[in-house]
Amino acid sequence: MSIDLLHFAPLPALAGGLLIGVAAALLVLVNGRIAGISGIAGGLLDAASRDRAWRALFVLGLVAAPWAFRLVAPLPAVTIAASPAVLVVAGLLVGIGTRYASGCTSGHGVCGISRGSVRSLAATAAFMAVGFCVVFITRHLLGL
Repeated sequence: MSIDLLHFAPLPALAGGLLIGVAAALLVLVNGRIAGISGIAGGLLDAASRDRAWRALFVLGLVAAPWAFRLVAPLPAVTIAASPAVLVVAGLLVGIGTRYASGCTSGHGVCGISRGSVRSLAATAAFMAVGFCVVFITRHLLGL
């Protein structure tokens, strides 16, 4: 996947960031919950969870957002150069990482850092460092 910097539109990016921030703030203010996607989705799979309704609505909103956006503008083209096997392995590694880190980039990076959590700052720094290393190794050393 690559970003077409010639057609980068900062205003839609800013609007998207603001919407993410507002949604995260509203979830904390209204529901007292952190908008960490891995925790929200994981709670849907937890048999003991009693709060599946809001979690299902949150995930439904994530899935429905591109469809709603399509009503006002065309969706950008997405090109994925990785094979299905690489995508599956990457997804599993991300899932394992979110369990070890007790959260994902949305929970730690968006919500945790904004709350001043040192643990979230460390987790987000680790996510970013590992991501940089993986891209460097796969693109420049392995040539994938």
